[in-house]
This record gives sequence, C-alpha cells and structure tokens, in this order.
Amino acid sequence: MPRRHFLQGMSATIALPYLDAMIPTGRGAFGAAKLAPRLVAIEMVHGAAGCNEWGAKMNMWSPAATGNQFDLSPTALTSLEQYRNYLTIISNTDVREAEPTSPNEIGGDHFRSSATFLTHMHPKQTEGSDVKVGTSLDQMYARRFGQETPIPSMQLCIENVDQAGGCAYGYACVYTDSISWASPSEPLPVIRDPRVAFEKLFGVGGTSAERAERRRTRRSILDFVSGEMSTMKSMLGPEDKVRLDRYLTDIREVERRIQRVEARNMSGEVREMPEAPAGVPDSFAEHVKLMFDIQALAFAADITRVFSFKMGRDGSSRTYPESGTDKPFHPASHHGGTERGVRDFHMINKYHVSMLPYFLDKLKSIQEGDSNMLDKTMIIYGSPMGDSNLHNHRRCPLIVLGKAENRLAGNVHIKAPDGTPMANAMLSMMHTLGLDDMTTFGDSNGTLNLSAHA
Repeated sequence: MPRRHFLQGMSATIALPYLDAMIPTGRGAFGAAKLAPRLVAIEMVHGAAGCNEWGAKMNMWSPAATGNQFDLSPTALTSLEQYRNYLTIISNTDVREAEPTSPNEIGGDHFRSSATFLTHMHPKQTEGSDVKVGTSLDQMYARRFGQETPIPSMQLCIENVDQAGGCAYGYACVYTDSISWASPSEPLPVIRDPRVAFEKLFGVGGTSAERAERRRTRRSILDFVSGEMSTMKSMLGPEDKVRLDRYLTDIREVERRIQRVEARNMSGEVREMPEAPAGVPDSFAEHVKLMFDIQALAFAADITRVFSFKMGRDGSSRTYPESGTDKPFHPASHHGGTERGVRDFHMINKYHVSMLPYFLDKLKSIQEGDSNMLDKTMIIYGSPMGDSNLHNHRRCPLIVLGKAENRLAGNVHIKAPDGTPMANAMLSMMHTLGLDDMTTFGDSNGTLNLSAHA
C-alpha cells in the first residue's frame, strides 16, 4: 500500500496513519518518516510571573538549578514533572526585537510581541497593508520539510483575531494576531474554529447546503468512506486493523465533540462568548484540548508536520476560574510587582502550562514504527514578553518538549548567559530540526547547546 493512500468518498478524504502494509521490502515508510520531525510552535502571550524580579527569586518560571537535577515544584511547569525526560528549559534569553527602537514606538509592545516570537525581527510600524517583519521559524521549516505532506503547515488560535486595519500605537492588528509569516510581508491566517480545522484536514467538501445538511443530521465523515474502508480492512493484518480502528475511533470522537459543542452553542442558551463561532467551545480547556486532538490526528496521518498555535492574546480579559484566581488575564498580568498580584498571575501561568500534558499524553499514545509520536516531535512553548507588568522583553519564558526524532535529550535546564537573544535558542532548534545550513536567525549572535547538562 502506498504511504499516500486515502479513503475517499463524496466530500470526504481521510488520510491513513502509518501501517505495516505500507512498508515495502528493504525500506520502510517508518524509516523515511524519521527524516522530518513534527513541529508545534505554541505562543502563550504576555510573559510570566516568574520573569518579574520577585517572581524570578521565587523560581516561579525556571527552576533554581541548571542541568538535570532541577526542582519543578515552585515553578509554573510543575505539571510537566511526569514528562521531565522530554523537557528542555531554556531560561534567561531576550527578545529585543520586540522592544521600541524610536520614541513613537514606545507603548506598542502588545502589538509587536506576537509578530516577533517566531521571527525575531522588528515589525515595521504601520497600520496599512505594508506590514513587514520576517519569515517565521515554522514557515522556514515547512518550506524545507513540509512540502511532501498534503498541507505544508496549519495555523491555529484560541482567542478572537481581527486582521483588518490598525489596533493601537500605529500598528496593524495583524502583528498581534499572527505568529506565522510565510515571508516578511505575508502573515498567514489562523483558524479558531475546530470545525474549520477538522474539515480542512479531512477534505470535507461539497456545497454549503450539503455541509449544513450533514451537520444537521449529525452524519459522520466516516459514513462517506465506509465502503472503501471495509474493503481495505479485509486486506490488513491484525495489528494494522487495531491501529486503523483506533485512528478512526479518534477521528469520530473528535467529530462528536465538535458536534456537541455546536449543538450546545446553537441551542439558544446564553453563551459566555456570544461573538465566537458555533464550533468554538466557551470552555478554554475544552477548546485547547480539541485543537490538540486535531494536531495529533494530523500528525498520525502525516497530513501536515507543522503547526503554530497561538493560545492567547495580550489584551484578553478572559478569566480562568480553574486556575485558582478569578482575575481577568490582562489585569492579572499587570500585577504591580506585589506579592499577591504576582502569585495570582503565576496561578494563570501554571494553569496554561497544565494544558500541555494532555497533548503529550496524546502524542505518546500514537505508535509509529518502533517509537511514539512524542519521540518524533518538537514542541516550542514560550512568550516574547518577559515581565508583563513592565512590558519588557528580557529573560522571557521558553521551553521545548519532545525528542524531535531523538535529537533532544530532555531533562535539562539551560540558563543562557545574560543578554543572550532568544534567537540563539531558535537557531539551535532549527539545527536540531535539520536546517543545518542556517548560520543566523533574526538577531542571533550564536547558538546554544540544547543537550547541555552543565
């Protein structure tokens, strides 16, 4: 069976996960897949409590010890303890290209940060269409290693975005809405609605009326490929049948959850986020988990190898009651440097990080050849802001998860020398991913050893 085998039916195309039946004699599809790690770049906006002077002393983001004998318990990363062997902490790096370079740029940090996160270039101050920053890390990788997949990359988000016009301080809204840039002047659109992301991955076409009818009758996309599926399964071995059944079950479960969200949001009940599309859950955790499930499905079937995921927006007033504080996000981030305020923001940071183990569990459960998907993936999680109360971009939070085809050792805290650009870490990640010929990235002035235990 060819690797690019699809189950196809009317307005549905389902790519398959790796199966033993796809392995030709002498050279397996699994071996070929090892050449290109999966990449997820996640921005959680507006810094961390541990980047505040007092928060840093309390080790609220990065642990006190470097190397591999670090203690996560005081940090916002405590939920990652079970995955410390997949965790690389990179502390004390700066995102100086997000800082103002002229008096008229002062105050515009919110509207430069996100555009700088994966580009490490300084955004041009404009409210027009002549935006300019730089090509982002994820797109450089997709250009080199994402062209063999049906979708070179996908861009997802949680908060509302509005890429039209200007926002504030002379900056176009697109700068704060986008972290993925195909070129210095080409921000890529982001998908907030899980339904839209799901249908993009699984080729659910047809007319608007046909799609509406399918949703009304709650028919599954699997219904449209059932005949071809039965024929194909009759030719598979026992292990392949189990692997395929699990994959199809996961697709159907994600589809059911999207349907439940849409039914609830269209029932007439009062919504917490009335402006959001029907497919967007009001619950932050539910929304994030759906997006993680969609990414895991895409990786399992090699539909794409590259995602960027923007989990917040600087000016958001969203509350996270499950975090332990009911303070809205942006007001909490301006904590005034007080102990109580910093602790409240720390609770929110900790809650955001606690979303990650769900994704890690999901990736680790996906077997591909002789290893699991978490071994094959690099997940970047961080922020281009440092101390949110001061709007500075020094000592910003940054971690990497996964093994990237076993090119990362994990279980290490690397503290960079003072003044080190975060771009140095990003350049090192690119080398780890296979972009060995890159000598600079953004404002980099060197590289970091991502496996250093000293």
